[in-house]
Amino acid sequence: MKEFFNKLLTGMSLGIVVCLIPNALVGEILKLLIPYAPFLETILNVSIIVMSLLPVIIGVMIGIQFKLTPIQTCSVGLAAFIGSGVTTVATDGTMTIAGIGTVINIGLTAALAVLFVQWLGTRLKDWTLLAMPALTIFLPGIIGLSILPYVKNSSLIIGEGIMYVTSLQPIVMGAIIAMIFSVLILSPISTIGVATVIMLSGIGAGAANLGVCASGVGMCIASYRANNFGTAIAHIASAKIQMRNFFMKPKIAFPMILTAGILGGLGGLFQVIGTPYSAGFGLAGFVGPLKYLSLVGWNTESIFISITLFIALPIVLNLVFLKLFESKLKWLKYEDYKVTYE
Repeated sequence: MKEFFNKLLTGMSLGIVVCLIPNALVGEILKLLIPYAPFLETILNVSIIVMSLLPVIIGVMIGIQFKLTPIQTCSVGLAAFIGSGVTTVATDGTMTIAGIGTVINIGLTAALAVLFVQWLGTRLKDWTLLAMPALTIFLPGIIGLSILPYVKNSSLIIGEGIMYVTSLQPIVMGAIIAMIFSVLILSPISTIGVATVIMLSGIGAGAANLGVCASGVGMCIASYRANNFGTAIAHIASAKIQMRNFFMKPKIAFPMILTAGILGGLGGLFQVIGTPYSAGFGLAGFVGPLKYLSLVGWNTESIFISITLFIALPIVLNLVFLKLFESKLKWLKYEDYKVTYE
């Protein structure tokens, strides 16, 4: 069971990186440049289209982890797409594909699909090419689609807890929300989805961004020795790369959670704000700091706060806490952050 879960999370992590990082790297920057260079809109649109393919890519990556055949792998990808919630059908029959879907349900559907295609094995014989994709879509895929509403409701429960936190004193609220989001970004739960469902705004949204930033920067620093430079930098765009490692060893996130608490508290003190649609991005594409600057205005004070809280302090605090947990307390090893591609 542990090995199955391990492979499932690895496939999900890699799929998220492949599909989400292109937009995370350039999305917000392109939005600033497009008014002056309209031709760049094509690049932005392409990166958004790729994001909607997340369920398929996660399914394919999971299939690769389980060493499935090409037909089995594609069947898992198709089932994950059906159960993801990416598509919506209007009453007039119009079908829309948008967003990235519900990541938890993508993983659940893919897991069912893997078990199903493994059970089928060679039973279909000459009918494999014809029947396996269809059966996988109609059984695991539709089961995933049927449980989608219940999985979505789980995000609402988390959201209700976060909404209660927003009623607390700003510094306390900022610290708690930042720590919550620093953990959510390492889980299959979408930080952006939670933030938009509860319409998290103001200091709460700013704290959420700081929490995501703490995990992204921290995981980048922590994983540098265990991985190559490119993989380490990718953590800033999406710390979900460490999802498998986090579930296997939750303690690897302790330095980032402590960093998030401090950043969130300071965010509450200095009134770092955001919107429901920016919360949960963190430093990816510079969404967090750019949205804060656009809301409060570009001036010397706001730029200094933005650079300090989103870049300088996350680096310094994570370095301090990583040193503490690794060298002094001996709780962590740099190998704990190794990302496996096979």
